[in-house]
Amino acid sequence: MLRSMLLGATIIAGLSCTAALAQVPPADQPPGQNNATVPPSVPAPPADAFAPPSPNAPQAAGVNAANIPDGPPAEPSEATPMVEQVTANPAHDDWPAYGRDDRATRFSPLDQITPANVSHLKRAFIYHTGSKPGPGQVNKWAAETTPIKVGDGLYMCSALNDMMRIDPATGKEVWHFHANEKYESIPYTAACKAVVYYTSSTVPEGEHCHHRILEATLDERLIEVDSEDGKVCEGFGWHGMVNLMKGMGESVPGFVAETAPPPIVNGAIITNQEILDGQRRWAPSGVIRGYDAETGRFLWAWDVNRPHEHGEPKEGEHYSRGTPNSWAAMIGDNALGLVYVPTGNSAADYYSALRSPEENKVSSAVVAIDVKTGEPRWVFQTVHKDVWDYDIGSQPTLMDFTKPDGSTVPALIMPTKRGQTFVLDRRTGEPVLPVEERPAPSPGMVPGDTRSPTQPWSVGMPRLGFAPLKEADMWGMSPIDQLYCRLKYRRAHYVGEFTPPSIDKPWLEYPGYNGGSDWGSVAYDEKTGILIANWNNTPMYDQLVSRKKADKLGLMPVDDPNYKPGGGGAEGAGAMAETPYGIVVSPFWDEYTGMMCNRPPYGMITAIDMHTQKVLWQHPLGSARANGPFGLPTHLPLTIGTPNNGGPVITAGGLIFVAATTDNMIHAFDIHTGKEVWNDVLPGGGQATPMTYEYKGKQYVAIMAGGHHFMMTPVTDDLVVYALDNAN
Repeated sequence: MLRSMLLGATIIAGLSCTAALAQVPPADQPPGQNNATVPPSVPAPPADAFAPPSPNAPQAAGVNAANIPDGPPAEPSEATPMVEQVTANPAHDDWPAYGRDDRATRFSPLDQITPANVSHLKRAFIYHTGSKPGPGQVNKWAAETTPIKVGDGLYMCSALNDMMRIDPATGKEVWHFHANEKYESIPYTAACKAVVYYTSSTVPEGEHCHHRILEATLDERLIEVDSEDGKVCEGFGWHGMVNLMKGMGESVPGFVAETAPPPIVNGAIITNQEILDGQRRWAPSGVIRGYDAETGRFLWAWDVNRPHEHGEPKEGEHYSRGTPNSWAAMIGDNALGLVYVPTGNSAADYYSALRSPEENKVSSAVVAIDVKTGEPRWVFQTVHKDVWDYDIGSQPTLMDFTKPDGSTVPALIMPTKRGQTFVLDRRTGEPVLPVEERPAPSPGMVPGDTRSPTQPWSVGMPRLGFAPLKEADMWGMSPIDQLYCRLKYRRAHYVGEFTPPSIDKPWLEYPGYNGGSDWGSVAYDEKTGILIANWNNTPMYDQLVSRKKADKLGLMPVDDPNYKPGGGGAEGAGAMAETPYGIVVSPFWDEYTGMMCNRPPYGMITAIDMHTQKVLWQHPLGSARANGPFGLPTHLPLTIGTPNNGGPVITAGGLIFVAATTDNMIHAFDIHTGKEVWNDVLPGGGQATPMTYEYKGKQYVAIMAGGHHFMMTPVTDDLVVYALDNAN
């Protein structure tokens, strides 16, 4: 969809504040937010108007994909003590984790490839994962995979959760574990961002499963295999697997899925899950759980509406439904014993009147959870009472922030879809850089659903975004197209970033749910203090519709027996069953040409000096070569700035590597100047984060060119790996 929004014709036509509370303890109300209750002047729906399903409602066939025996409900327990992992101090040559290290910096100390010789990069090999759409299958593929490299093994997963080890120099497959994932288990997207490398504290070195590869799957399993031969670790769970649908209650295949690598913190595997957006108020739970990395034994659960019950649900019960889910990659701090969980909003994304006070406190937030007990230590909310789908998609990055007096603070960088980047003390959740609570439109336009009177703004960091939209900003490849977009702008309700949802007419959502920083996250060089972020500028056009209208449009939740593909999905129109409204969402575009109504650029890349919080350089990211009106490529290599998903990496050689864009290219930039010094056309869309490693004295750069169905880029099963030619 986003690819066809792009304005390839750009080339043809030319181009009062209050201080935020420092910390939100789990038991307190978020800053500025009187939103747990509805003012008496606005009638709220009856408490039992939209009741949740019975806890005894069965799971559909195929939900427990491997038919793993559940056993009785488990009580909370503690993890087996963990030895230090390779991610704590990565070997110079390696990339042992999704974000390379325990801090998710996406920085490599390798310096063989530099701005001076990067033009000599050549393809070393292409490896095929074997996962792409089959005959008659709707394309849901978007692998999003970043391989990891430890020693002489390059490890990765396919879009359908096969795991494999390949030779880092040749791409020859060493082993291939078949997860036997079914097509029906694919949620919105077939994706697997990364696998996890784990060293056992109980199995002696040299024995099977001393070193392990772990993944969480689309069909809700944890799987551990031996890193040397790819065979399951029989001592983990049930024949190497754990069923993550235990306690989740009623569901169908594809409603709940895992796409991010689960972090292991002090011996606890921490799991979160993607719950399909837009389906129903009482969707499956967003519960966060801990499992023992050695055995797969259940440790604890953090269940928002069962806050003090950390065991598995008793017989006839389930985890609380409709609670905020977390689908982003998490990160942990072993020294503090915390895992940092980026959350989304509660189910029924665009209507909040049925949410509990507990849900309102932790949605669209960073929640720090004690990995020993499952108790939240602190909460920092990035949007109050979110009805804009501003869930946090980025993995947090950890850093040591130097204050003006020379002291350092253990900090956390949290990018958001709003383009607001929050820097927090990761011990307490207090802002390290200033955050202001600014007035926001309130009480709102939907009866019984009030908006928060203020919203948080990270005023101490440069915003990854542009000024609010104006009618004069409307754009088109002809005067008629521009006029059409001006009229569309006038028809919509728009009073800035937090324009409340409306029923009588559309409202403009800007920067939009694909704006700012999404799951690609950021990269950070601790030595220079340079932060690199690529981000989007893509407004949306939304409208709530009555239940009668939603039914007429054929909007149904995925678990409805009459559901048909296209009848309401994770992005775009959604049923929002068990609420008074459905939702219609589309890009803010000219439907006839498939071109955005706001002027380009639609994608940017920015370098920020974290010592001064100043922008070093910034420019559009992505060319028009594969984009244009009516979905036709212009083949023009001019940089216009395209939508992008996938993150950057930084190397000590002074380079940034990033793909992400809808021009199907991988790019290299000089980190000091921002100048593009190399690029290559990929066989498919590069909607993934690259990585780099060294093997036998040679540095390589790898990118999964798997494409992305939502971005409308070509889907392949190609991992493309580059190295300097022998002469260089």
